[in-house]
Amino acid sequence: MLEPRAEGSAVDEARRRMDGVARVVVRPIASPVALGLYGLAAGTLVLAGQQLGWVDPGERKPVALILVAFPFLAQFVASLWSTLARDGVAATAMGVLALTWLSTGLVQFNTPPGSTSDALGLLLLFSSTAMALTGVTALQSKVLVGVIFLIAATRFALGGLHQLTANEAWENAAGIVGLVLFLLAIYAAFAGEIKDAQGRTVLPIGRRIKGRLAVDGSLAEQLKHAPNDPGVRQQL
Repeated sequence: MLEPRAEGSAVDEARRRMDGVARVVVRPIASPVALGLYGLAAGTLVLAGQQLGWVDPGERKPVALILVAFPFLAQFVASLWSTLARDGVAATAMGVLALTWLSTGLVQFNTPPGSTSDALGLLLLFSSTAMALTGVTALQSKVLVGVIFLIAATRFALGGLHQLTANEAWENAAGIVGLVLFLLAIYAAFAGEIKDAQGRTVLPIGRRIKGRLAVDGSLAEQLKHAPNDPGVRQQL
């Protein structure tokens, strides 16, 4: 009788120990940020072309369709995968950008050439605020990405002012800032691709603190806060 009792006690003890251990399985994924940045580059270049007069005013609807078909979809996908990668800042930024392009495209598609929209202007001012706050947050770990988000915020603010005032000066300014944003987004996306392809940083983007730790830190250093991440902890 002692043997079965001892065996049962050992099983109970093992079960108690197992119940006290939490296991988190993380599935490695490719970084979605490059796709999102290419989406940003595409959207801002096409819209800048329209704002600076490079695109015929009669092509307002094709521009709208492009904004919905490429920038929105690319950044929406990037937002979803950034969430799965547990990067809340990238997920938020890509989500705001994606929905802003979608809203801009839909409004453009349903309004005549040369017209402006107060409602879109207010939305762009909101997007500017959201991107500015996200950019300030991103500066703490990735300087270039933070700067890109801040320039996107500036671009949306100028576009919003144009929508609200119908002043061409704001439109031209938004187009010029959009070109700067295009160049920086292309550089950052390419830098991310080169890093993934070669396994080391070739073109710097200003990683610091947690941003540098994410690339150069040990597995133990990166996972030490995992129990407190969303999806692991009990509450968001």
